[in-house]
Amino acid sequence: MAEQLTEARTVAPELVPGLDGLRRLAIVPAYNEEESVAGVVEQVHAVDPGMDVVVVDDGSVDRTAEQAEAAGARVLRLPFNLGIGGAMQTGFRYAYEHGYDLAVQVDGDGQHDPRELPKILAPVVAGEADLVVGSRFGGDGATAFRSTAPRRVGIRVFAWTVSRIIHQRVTDTTSGFRAVGRDGIRLFAADYPHDYPEVEATVMVAKAKLRLREVPVAMRERAGGRSSITALRSVYYMAKVLLALFVGLFRRAATPLEDR
Repeated sequence: MAEQLTEARTVAPELVPGLDGLRRLAIVPAYNEEESVAGVVEQVHAVDPGMDVVVVDDGSVDRTAEQAEAAGARVLRLPFNLGIGGAMQTGFRYAYEHGYDLAVQVDGDGQHDPRELPKILAPVVAGEADLVVGSRFGGDGATAFRSTAPRRVGIRVFAWTVSRIIHQRVTDTTSGFRAVGRDGIRLFAADYPHDYPEVEATVMVAKAKLRLREVPVAMRERAGGRSSITALRSVYYMAKVLLALFVGLFRRAATPLEDR
């Protein structure tokens, strides 16, 4: 992680034109990521010193919160583990209530490279998209992220299914490396799915008539800890999310709050 941080500081890309005039926030969901979360916070600040960072400590039992605070992040501590969906909605609610113009999701395990932030920020800043997803597929094969076989199957199934639901081709619906503008922040602050939430969130964006774009990005291996998604859980989550997508087809509005 120290080598990654040094590299990020020495080759940090230029900021996106027009970005300086916008309030921007990096939301970092983290559960027992004490080995990597400080490096993530520092790398985000190295790439974009003007971006605030909020770490949502999702009921960690290690020193995740302390490491994040020491690195300069604002920490929101959840009393128990809500999962990635609950953590991200907490972050979006914080962004909405504090008037941010842009919010990006950067996972606390170090897989998302902050040097790629300009790629997902540029279309939002230019007013060309409301949600931009950093896709692990479609870019340089030499830097393509390689996940386990069961997860690759799930990713393909989700991509095929969501592409047909929203009538737009998508390749990486499970990527958590994302950027949204004000409309996306407002939508996700009101409601955010659970369990592989990015898949359902993509459909939410389409139903809310917001603009979606994918851009190819490079991702890294985890900097510490281990994923909680085993082969068996991958199958379970795939079935669960597909059922949720099917049920969601009959929801008239993008969020339950709008239904009421």
